Amino acid sequence: MADDVGALPPEGGRIIEEPIGEALSQRYLAYALSTITARALPDVRDGLKPVHRRVLYAMSRLRLTADAAFRKSAKVVGDVMGDFHPHGDTAIYDALVRLAQDFSSRYPLIDGQGNFGNIDGDNAAAMRYTESRLTKAAEALLEGIDENTVDFRASYDGRNEEPVVVPAAFPNLLANGASGIAVGMATSIPPHNAAELIDACLLLIERPKATVGELLEVVPGPDFPTGGVLVEPKDSMREAYATGRGGFRLRARWEIEDLGRGEWRVVVTEIPYLVQKNKLEAQLADLIETKKATLLGDVRDESAETIRLVIEPKSRNVEPNVLMESLFKLSDLEVRVPLNMNVLDAHGVPRVMSLGEALQAFLDHRREVLRRRSEFRLEKIAARLEILAGLLIVYLNLDEVIRIIRNEDEPKPALIARFSLTDAQAEAILNTRLRQLRKLEEMELRREDEALREEQKDIVGLLADARKQWRRIAGELKDTRKLFAPETALGRRRATFGAVNEDAAEISVEAFVAREPITVVLSEKGWIRALKGHVNDLEATKFKEGDGPAFVAHAETTDKIIAIASDGRAFTLDAHKLPGGRGAGEPIRLMIELDENHEIVALFAHTQGAKRVLASLDGYGFIANEDDMLSARRAGKQIMTAETRAASPLNGDQLAVIGENRKLLIFDLSELPEMARGRGVKLQSFQKGGLADVEVFSKDEGLAWIDSAGRTRSVPDWKTYRGKRASAGRMAPRGFSRSGRFRDVFGS
Repeated sequence: MADDVGALPPEGGRIIEEPIGEALSQRYLAYALSTITARALPDVRDGLKPVHRRVLYAMSRLRLTADAAFRKSAKVVGDVMGDFHPHGDTAIYDALVRLAQDFSSRYPLIDGQGNFGNIDGDNAAAMRYTESRLTKAAEALLEGIDENTVDFRASYDGRNEEPVVVPAAFPNLLANGASGIAVGMATSIPPHNAAELIDACLLLIERPKATVGELLEVVPGPDFPTGGVLVEPKDSMREAYATGRGGFRLRARWEIEDLGRGEWRVVVTEIPYLVQKNKLEAQLADLIETKKATLLGDVRDESAETIRLVIEPKSRNVEPNVLMESLFKLSDLEVRVPLNMNVLDAHGVPRVMSLGEALQAFLDHRREVLRRRSEFRLEKIAARLEILAGLLIVYLNLDEVIRIIRNEDEPKPALIARFSLTDAQAEAILNTRLRQLRKLEEMELRREDEALREEQKDIVGLLADARKQWRRIAGELKDTRKLFAPETALGRRRATFGAVNEDAAEISVEAFVAREPITVVLSEKGWIRALKGHVNDLEATKFKEGDGPAFVAHAETTDKIIAIASDGRAFTLDAHKLPGGRGAGEPIRLMIELDENHEIVALFAHTQGAKRVLASLDGYGFIANEDDMLSARRAGKQIMTAETRAASPLNGDQLAVIGENRKLLIFDLSELPEMARGRGVKLQSFQKGGLADVEVFSKDEGLAWIDSAGRTRSVPDWKTYRGKRASAGRMAPRGFSRSGRFRDVFGS
């Protein structure tokens, strides 16, 4: 026995020789397709993913209708997991919870009792504490599912059957929206107003070739459960709905509360879709802490049953529109809701659809449902007519039927032989009660037979006439629309349309920043902060252990601070957004996109029209205008296409260049070109090393340097260091800074 334990299976057994690359690709493809079709993408016909469809179907089997008593959610989850969905109970319950949240689903499909979470982002209670049942909207989706209107397939274990799709009395895909990430593709569909969608369907029934523009007259845009204001331009929305890809700008709804004496505050009453209120409040508070929202004074949450987020300005002189426009740019008070209508079509193939294609796919599904329901009804009518024909024979030959039943040991075959009955007719006759043999009953059977034959004729005519089918579908849609009528609380449009206040958007926030003197300090380890006032002595300024000042610039809170990096890029920082001087500040690399292998080589306050000499490590340089260095991007702006070493202000007519070999060269500044971007011309030649620093000075004032103690020391006989540009120069005078720089701590 021991020898058999590790024995390999015989040849042709479970071992398959296959190239690993081919095996992996096949298995990954199978996984990808499973993720796409059975998990992430909704079906265009009913707008549901498999887990949602299984939850609703399981609840319908439990008869948890909108009028029934609530049942524990754990019971529902258990049935779904045991019969249909072979995944964890957490995934099933999360799907159930989302269908019940009125701030996540535009038309909740589950009526929840208990704690199902809130807009602050708090989680729902455990499934053993909550109860649930279907809503009227869910019943509309499931209506007719027992009438052979849709296909069924075997469940994962083959013991049950589950619907491939539900009948869907309204376009749930667009009404409730969907989102999901598959392998190599994703979907994102915002919710819409169901009444508007039904009106668009009626328009397509009347005019199948209706354009996107005509549909948008009926469906002007998304409708979110949390409301808000859509500020997306109409042309952009038309393009998004025509291609199935795009997005929508959604803003919070706000109003102004007048406090008297010129004071006011803003109250936010609706926040954008899927934005958590607590996180939004924390985000606004962080903007105040980091001084990124200079117009914002305070924020607090006064919400109860309705949202009330109070925003107070820093000064009553600020315009409310300007304050809100600045917050829309900096926070989730404005979000962009993406549109990617990537769905599974009727054949299970994923593809991106336009608005018209998605609605037409729903209508085609409703036509198929109508056809199958009509055929199902025809079968029921035919079966009933067969029974009625047999029962009428009883009334015509009542005595003979009674005799056969009383005298024959096997009356059923005798009846079949005597009256040429079918098996079903004979069975129905034998099951007829004596009280039903009265004459009045015969009249009722004849009326029923007549009514059924009339109905049968109508259904046959319906199946043969496409126009009648579309008229019937239109009538059903109109009946369903009553559930989502705009005059009801459920059906009224919640998101409205607005426009961006261009005048407020163009006003610079800096216009409301108080103009105060500051000293910007960047430490050797890259920590930046703004000290109040113009500080000349940094002795009292504390730094982290092992750190010290590297760059100091006097500025004002309204200034732009420019930082030049060794990779030749110029970065722009707003002075009023810099951290205060109480602590050590913040790492400058959190504010700009600068690689670890590069460092800041110059820091100064921007002066309009001012110029600087940029010099590279390999001894090249040129004159650059500070206006050309400004950039609104975190990635900065490329100014010098070489490793940059220095940026000296243009406050003279002579340029002093010193190399790492401590050789000094002076020549006229006029020999340098002015450029917006580039490498420049050769400044100094080196046999070893590279350029250490440059300094611009005036011929009348002479050349000087500042030592580590902050003392200014002049270079005697500076004219003896004059030479041709690109020459090597002479050794610097004795006593020159050991660092090889003209300033140990750089100022502006």
